[in-house]
Amino acid sequence: MPGDPHATPQYWSRAKRALAGADPVMRAIIRRHPGIALRSRGDAFQTIARSIVGQQISVKAADSVWTKLLRVAPAMRPEELLAGRRRLRAAGLSQRKREYLLDLARRFTDGSLHPSRWDEMDDEAVIADLVQVRGIGRWTAEMFLIFNLLRPDVLPLDDLGLQRAVRLHYFAGDGGACDPEAIRGLAAGWQPWRSVATWYLWRSLDPVPVEY
Repeated sequence: MPGDPHATPQYWSRAKRALAGADPVMRAIIRRHPGIALRSRGDAFQTIARSIVGQQISVKAADSVWTKLLRVAPAMRPEELLAGRRRLRAAGLSQRKREYLLDLARRFTDGSLHPSRWDEMDDEAVIADLVQVRGIGRWTAEMFLIFNLLRPDVLPLDDLGLQRAVRLHYFAGDGGACDPEAIRGLAAGWQPWRSVATWYLWRSLDPVPVEY
């Protein structure tokens, strides 16, 4: 896990230079957003729990639910969440999300997941470990790779913000039509910094960074 949860990834400046040098569109986006960078909250359980809370709802709604959830589990530890299971509904969580969060908490406490090994595992191995948890699909696992493990080369093709930003900046002249394969082909030029490119494309839509 990252040593300092508030530190900018060591690769960030190098990645910015490489992307700006290779892609004029990316260069313009990066220049419009100086002085900000990806940051990790540092806690694996919190990152995944926050991703589950945010599934299929707006950032504003997710923040509201998260604030209420912290009244149930102020430190947001797995044991706290399990102990407060009867109060989760009051936080505004759907039945399904309550089930997902409790499954996550149980797996953290019973050893089904391997967070102590994630730092040494490759991206696909971490994803395979995480998708065992109910409610965690590839997108949520990819958000964890980007926001917690700070992996530099993740391309979340199912992310609606990424799709929207790519259509806006790269395919607007084609009527804004692009599919996952078109995005994958475009993103080949961003390797090995696709997480960084994705982060800047998100900023082009919303300049305030989201932290999971």
